[in-house]
Amino acid sequence: MSDTGTVTSKAMGAPRKAARPSLWLTVLSLTAFALLIALGVWQIERRAWKLALIDRVEQRVHAPVQPIPAPAAWPTITAANDEYRHVSVTGRFLHDRETLVQAVTEEGGGYWVLTPLQRSDGTLVLVNRGFVPTERRDAATRQAGNPEGQVEITGLLRITEPKGGFLRNNVPQHNRWYSRDVDAIAAARGLHDVAPFSVDADAGSQSAGGPIGGLTVIRFPNNHLIYALTWFALAFMLAGKLFVTFGGGLFRRRRFVHEPAGGPDAAARRTGSDAGTIVEQA
Repeated sequence: MSDTGTVTSKAMGAPRKAARPSLWLTVLSLTAFALLIALGVWQIERRAWKLALIDRVEQRVHAPVQPIPAPAAWPTITAANDEYRHVSVTGRFLHDRETLVQAVTEEGGGYWVLTPLQRSDGTLVLVNRGFVPTERRDAATRQAGNPEGQVEITGLLRITEPKGGFLRNNVPQHNRWYSRDVDAIAAARGLHDVAPFSVDADAGSQSAGGPIGGLTVIRFPNNHLIYALTWFALAFMLAGKLFVTFGGGLFRRRRFVHEPAGGPDAAARRTGSDAGTIVEQA
């Protein structure tokens, strides 16, 4: 075979090799693309769920006040169906059984004051009377704000928060609380027949000098659209890279052009001892 044929064979073989990346890289790239698309779709679904949640909560918060569910209905109480309902409850506070739960609010750091409210049928409901700063942690500093006798409390129904707060577990034996775990608080205070939820008292339900009510946070972050666009953008960037890497060779072709040894530019484009020239065309 002539040298010209050898050069031609090598030139034609080069693009074929460049157009065939390794199998594992192909599989990995396609898997990453599919995963990015799936994450984007998942965020779109999460956004729809979050918008429905926000709408549902807004309706409950601004609905007319209704009595809390009867004890017979307590086992069926769920976050999806009942949390943030605007409710009322009547009874007498057991101030000597209150529990302080650490809180960070727009008023600063301090504590939620959870006090059992005993109803006429003997059942109890934990009422989050509101926020007190650290310097008012001692109940003796706010005796004037503790109502005696029967009271009516209006507020938002809240589902129990078992175990603890973010990265912090409740420590009942040391009276350290980071979440409103109704069952654990009831056990620590020796309470029975307690509703499996609590009530966040409205600001208007509180006596002067008592905890600051009405600080329930009803804002839900909704950044799912941004997350979805980010995942989709990464997916399409990867798709562009895959197109350039895997598909670029399909749009290029090479041909062999033979020039006489003495032709113009032969010296500049001569390969070895042969006068053949490889010309790449787009």
